[in-house]
Amino acid sequence: MTSISPPVQPRSVRSVRRGRGSRVEGRGWLFVAPFLVVFALVFLAPIAYAVWLSLFREQVFFGGTEFVGLDNYAAVLGDGKFWESFLRVLVFLVVQVPVMLGLALVAALAIDSARLHAAGLFRIVIFLPYAVPGVVAALMWGFIYGDHFGLAADLNEWLGRKVVEPLSGDWILASIGNIVTWEFVGYNMLILYSALKVVPHDLYEAAAIDGAGALRTVVSVKLPAIRGALMIATIFSIIGSFQLFNEPNILRSLAPNAISTFYTPNMYAYNLSFGGQQYDYSATVAIVMGVITAVIAYVVQLRGSRKGA
Repeated sequence: MTSISPPVQPRSVRSVRRGRGSRVEGRGWLFVAPFLVVFALVFLAPIAYAVWLSLFREQVFFGGTEFVGLDNYAAVLGDGKFWESFLRVLVFLVVQVPVMLGLALVAALAIDSARLHAAGLFRIVIFLPYAVPGVVAALMWGFIYGDHFGLAADLNEWLGRKVVEPLSGDWILASIGNIVTWEFVGYNMLILYSALKVVPHDLYEAAAIDGAGALRTVVSVKLPAIRGALMIATIFSIIGSFQLFNEPNILRSLAPNAISTFYTPNMYAYNLSFGGQQYDYSATVAIVMGVITAVIAYVVQLRGSRKGA
């Protein structure tokens, strides 16, 4: 039995196809070129410049800068102020993020259940705080927290003694957590609600046939179906916690004894740069914090992917 070999294409046909492929590839690069240029200018270039700055140190007495290599990184890793601020935002993350995502999940499930009256209005009311700029939200809550004005001061005056002190050293982190939760519950609720809307109705019908109640449907159908959205919301919240800046920086004028210049890593880098003129060390703090944030977010994503597999 003889085998029939496929016809060999002429060299001219192969060259024509290669020419067409190269032209198509060239057009593709032409379309993505504007994005690549903007991406390089607003993302890659600042990171490269920060890395470059971190390799130098300002000479106080002689002026100018000197190349110090990784000495700035060694200084940051041994800086007590940096680690104090990092541990503070880590505690903030561990406590505030689960509370915020839990509230967002409950709100999303309530709206998706079709048992909530005026669900559209409820959804808008919860999402509305996210539309308020972070600076405005911090100022608004600062007036509520004030010791001599606002709701907290009125409550203390009514009770006859200082019972509510949201700007004290013991409560300031919880007060900031309350502001952040108020701001971002609606944002995370929208992510989870959007994921719930695309869950196949066949799963609900199968659960109903099996006799599953509302709670069982939530645990066995809805939560597994939106695991990916939960993971995205968690990673965004972790990154946002490590980037904490607006709220403590604005409240610092109301509580200078409770909020230091290095209250969070971002505040530390900001004050080093604009207050202390230590641009090189500030860039190093920002890079170290960025690497730590990326590693933690990646580990959380990896663990979530393994559990979802």
